Amino acid sequence: MSTAVLLAETEPDTRIFLERHLVDDGFEVVAAECAQEGRPDLVLLGDSRQVSEWAGEVPVIVLGGDQADVVDRVRAFARGCDDYLAEPFIYDELVARIRAVLRRSKPVRTARFEAGPIRVDPATRRVTVAGVRVELAGKEYQLLLKLLSEPGRVFTKEELLREVWGFRSLGRTRTLDSHASRLRRKLAATGHGPFILNVWGVGYRLLDEEDR
Repeated sequence: MSTAVLLAETEPDTRIFLERHLVDDGFEVVAAECAQEGRPDLVLLGDSRQVSEWAGEVPVIVLGGDQADVVDRVRAFARGCDDYLAEPFIYDELVARIRAVLRRSKPVRTARFEAGPIRVDPATRRVTVAGVRVELAGKEYQLLLKLLSEPGRVFTKEELLREVWGFRSLGRTRTLDSHASRLRRKLAATGHGPFILNVWGVGYRLLDEEDR
């Protein structure tokens, strides 16, 4: 299976150059506008301000502009990027860095998370309900993993927004509710559940078997 690289380089000539050569080198290049269709294996960004959108989900390499300096590099790493390469760069060096970052990011085998019929293997990101595979988007998966970390416990909305989305200033947002709703529907589509309980005014938890 080829490695999927999401290419969000803002400079058109560089983007065209990278797309052509990365495909020739066996990578599957995903355009930024197709980001919601599946989780890429690595993201190449031309704007370090977008790092926080991906950091923690997939490896991120920032391609700094030719005016980038040390401050730009430090800020990119502070935002969570895995590597930084300023233009003009040597293509072979970029490919070497991509492969090095992918090697470092390979998941370590860990214990599976289980609650009732739900099984999650963090090493492969495989989610099943009573043996039926469930495909989840990145934040849906992270939300489920968080709830599975302590089945039955009520996680407040503030906790989930901070720990899953990295929100520092919460304000008014429907992000959590919309993701929880989609997660509930996808799990229930297996013919089991419901599993995700909205504790009104507080947050969310996984339903115990005794709740059903």
